[in-house]
Amino acid sequence: MVQQPQQVLADLDRLLRMQENKRQALSGGMIRSFDSLKFFVLYLGTGLVVIGIVVAFLIVRGIVRPVQRLRSILLALGRGVFPRTRIPARNDEIGDMSQALSGLLEGLKRTTEFSRQVAAGDYHSDYQPLSEEDMLGQALLRMRSDLEERERVLETKVKERTEEVVRQKEEVERQSRKVVELYKNVTDSIRYAKRLQESILPPDKRIRELLPESFVLYRPKDIVSGDFYWLEQVNGKVMFAAVDCTGHGVPGAFMGLVGHNGLNQAIKEHGITRPSEVLRDLNRISFETLHKDRDQFVRDGMDMALCALDPKSMVLEYAGANCPLYLVRDGELLQFPPDKRPIGGFELGDLPFTDHRIQLRKGDVVYIFSDGYADQFGGPNGKKFLYRRFRELLVQIHQQPMDRQKYLLTDNLNQWRGAQEQVDDILVIGMRA
Repeated sequence: MVQQPQQVLADLDRLLRMQENKRQALSGGMIRSFDSLKFFVLYLGTGLVVIGIVVAFLIVRGIVRPVQRLRSILLALGRGVFPRTRIPARNDEIGDMSQALSGLLEGLKRTTEFSRQVAAGDYHSDYQPLSEEDMLGQALLRMRSDLEERERVLETKVKERTEEVVRQKEEVERQSRKVVELYKNVTDSIRYAKRLQESILPPDKRIRELLPESFVLYRPKDIVSGDFYWLEQVNGKVMFAAVDCTGHGVPGAFMGLVGHNGLNQAIKEHGITRPSEVLRDLNRISFETLHKDRDQFVRDGMDMALCALDPKSMVLEYAGANCPLYLVRDGELLQFPPDKRPIGGFELGDLPFTDHRIQLRKGDVVYIFSDGYADQFGGPNGKKFLYRRFRELLVQIHQQPMDRQKYLLTDNLNQWRGAQEQVDDILVIGMRA
């Protein structure tokens, strides 16, 4: 009986050892299973990461990049820039978007080209809007129609204006021909008047006979002149004058005729040889001529220096109306002032003119002149020559021969005037005793 419990305990121990062995074997298998599962999960996770990376790459390549390219194209279109490369075709939703964008680009290109053709004046180019709802295309078609109509109206107006301009041009040319013809006729008439005016001036031969040592510098501003010179021998005296009439050109020439005829009438017909009396008589004649039957007073007249030379006694009588006389003797210039009033410009009751009686010496040089030389503009500052320079020049050249004096006066005048226009008629008469 005692052995039975021991036997039972031994069996129980054996069973426990068996259970322990089974437990250990089962625990080792589970550990091995867990180890296998761990490696499986690790490998699976790694594979999933790799697959995810590949899938992400494919997604980026297949979806994101095309979308980004479409985005960049749309942004460029927003700045008005067309893409330079074609959009590749695809068979998915992105392909549909790409195809729609390609259609939009082609439509915009056609619209742009159509706009250029319309701007160039081609109103018959073919163009179809993208759709009935294409507001830009419809607006361009209306703009083309409006521009075509406006150009047609403008061409009509231009044609009408051109015809009017042609008519006006023909009228202007016709009037221009008439003006040219009229100008030629007037110029021819003035040139003929110049010949008539020159015919009343004393010829050079007559001047050399009566005043052997003398010169006359005569330079009209226009074709005819308001200045003139006069020379005659009356009762043994040589009468000569320098006359400056109001104005120059044709008006001055007409006044010159009045003055020339008045001198002839006063001296030749009335026999007056005293210069002051001649000027007084000439003033009466000119006043009656210029103011006859006129209610309004006219201030036209003439300035004059008149001399009467007795060649035997060498006595020179002078009277002047606004024109002085210069006498250069031994390098000194003497001035003989005129009366400060013109001929023909004042009433008959005014004061008479003043006589100057001058006893000339051998070698004295007498100058009478109009104001044209001293009034000429020129020089470095474009100012008048003035009487001071004129007197200095006469003193400087008075010892030269008379022909040489005329040349020097002319040359000095040309140098002073330069490119300036001659402002008045010029007359200078020089005579050596």
